[in-house]
Amino acid sequence: MDIRYYNRYTNKVEVEKVYGDGAVRFLYSNPIGKLLSGAVTSSIVSTFYGELQSMTFTKNKIPKFVKDFEINLDDYLPAEGRSLDDPYGSFNEFFIRRFKDGKREFNAAENEMPAFSEARYFGYESIQNSYKIPVKGKYLNSTELLQNKKWQDVFNDGPLLLARLCPVDYHRFHYPLDGQVIDYYKVDGTYHSVNPIALKMKNDIFSTNIREVTIIETEKFGKLAYVEVGATMVGRIVQTSDLKECKQGQEKGYFLFGGSTVIVLGEKGKWSPSDDIINNTKNGIETYIHLADIVATTGK
Repeated sequence: MDIRYYNRYTNKVEVEKVYGDGAVRFLYSNPIGKLLSGAVTSSIVSTFYGELQSMTFTKNKIPKFVKDFEINLDDYLPAEGRSLDDPYGSFNEFFIRRFKDGKREFNAAENEMPAFSEARYFGYESIQNSYKIPVKGKYLNSTELLQNKKWQDVFNDGPLLLARLCPVDYHRFHYPLDGQVIDYYKVDGTYHSVNPIALKMKNDIFSTNIREVTIIETEKFGKLAYVEVGATMVGRIVQTSDLKECKQGQEKGYFLFGGSTVIVLGEKGKWSPSDDIINNTKNGIETYIHLADIVATTGK
């Protein structure tokens, strides 16, 4: 199964190059792989593998990865304390690389929400607790995603943006708007792949994977539920902000090695995803969007 997505910048539907494609197909399609998947998706295995990527020998994987996935290293800064001649001391240092200043500028208007991740987006104008959307997983509603009675009704019937980060993508995530953090908590779970191949075979991944939830109060867009979802071989979800006051474009955190997902839910009628995201989602196609580009607006 090819994974197709719409690239906003080439105006074309493209086929994704999948890192670890064979392993994902084995775990979710092969009978033996299915037997092993319970161990592979456990927190112990994923955390161990993620930590392994911080060892020095893993830097040897970087040149082939960069070549295979056509990554322009000129867009990124070296890891802290390292030089341009030797920019990354491990695969994890490369994996959480930062953009150089000026590569992704946050300059959205007051009625616009900039992209919080560089990723492939699905978007919905309304997600109700009374039904389930099967495109990206069996459960895409506030009850199953948030697992918190205090907040599930606040976000019932509201808009939702789902950003899937591939292993080749920039893996830091940012606050899209100014605001105040009014709650933060963790939901325990497993580490299944968020690859569409895996989602097709196991459609409850977003309600069972480990995740961290931040509730943000904003002036123009109302309350937001910002949800980071762990995935296979993601060693950790790291929060780098103080989880108090947030500023548009401020780094919120990053995922260590692995594919992962950020989901943002809103209050009913407060905002709507961008038209191209909505239209592509209806056709079952994600939209590839750069960090800081516009993904939603108010006033529709």
